[in-house]
Amino acid sequence: MGDFFRSLPQYLLPHHGLSRLVHAATRSRSPWLRGWLLGRFLDRFEVNLDEAERTDPADYQSFNDFFTRTLKHGARPIEDAPLVSPVDGYVSQQGDINGQKIFQAKGRQYRLDELLGRNCNIRGYRDGRFCTLYLAPHNYHRIHMPLAGRVSQIEHLPGRLFSVNPATTRVIPRLFARNERVAVHFETDYGPMAMVLIGALLVGSIETTWTGEITPPTRLSPRILPLPPGPSRQLAKGQEMGRFNMGSTVILILPTGAPNISRRLHPGARVQMGQSLVE
Repeated sequence: MGDFFRSLPQYLLPHHGLSRLVHAATRSRSPWLRGWLLGRFLDRFEVNLDEAERTDPADYQSFNDFFTRTLKHGARPIEDAPLVSPVDGYVSQQGDINGQKIFQAKGRQYRLDELLGRNCNIRGYRDGRFCTLYLAPHNYHRIHMPLAGRVSQIEHLPGRLFSVNPATTRVIPRLFARNERVAVHFETDYGPMAMVLIGALLVGSIETTWTGEITPPTRLSPRILPLPPGPSRQLAKGQEMGRFNMGSTVILILPTGAPNISRRLHPGARVQMGQSLVE
């Protein structure tokens, strides 16, 4: 019951209003505000700046510039495996898709067509596999390709901005299908693949490398977004494809013919971008 009562106030919060305020504050170049935000963050979270391209916090122009920091070349080697983690983070859940049903947490499920929206042909994903990866605040927040693929569709799906921390995930029904998100679909050697970038409370800003920032502002209805031009639609394994401006969750949706995700990656297991996900 503790998770329920801690999460209950989120139903009353002005999700998008709060996220817009955080969006403005984290992009401020005011030396005082930038320094205060960075100082509070670094006091609370352990961040390994030795692996970043800019190791001195003073070299970042804003808090968001720090939050979306790039890493030194070679800091995340891409393993020789058919499927690698697209992000640094923690496994929330992973396993088989039962028809259209995806396991969320603690007996809760949601449907594939709710997650991917009406404009998506879900047939290729039925009875496939999924992996839900949670990015904690201290993680590296750029998103990379888990395998090579060609972008086939990208859709912005408006929604709420509930927190996606483990406690909230356990108690809010259909959480990932209710939150604002961007679903990016690819054609791969194994068939269709989707990467769903989930927004969250105070995390209303999602972007891809070819569209730039998609949210905010939010919209009232889903919209199909432009594809990358020409040859740039083909992305290599390990190539950067997007980022969260503040942290959230990525859900990887795979077809039946894709490699099996290792059962050793139990809920709570830590992963790094480029690490093999297969058995």
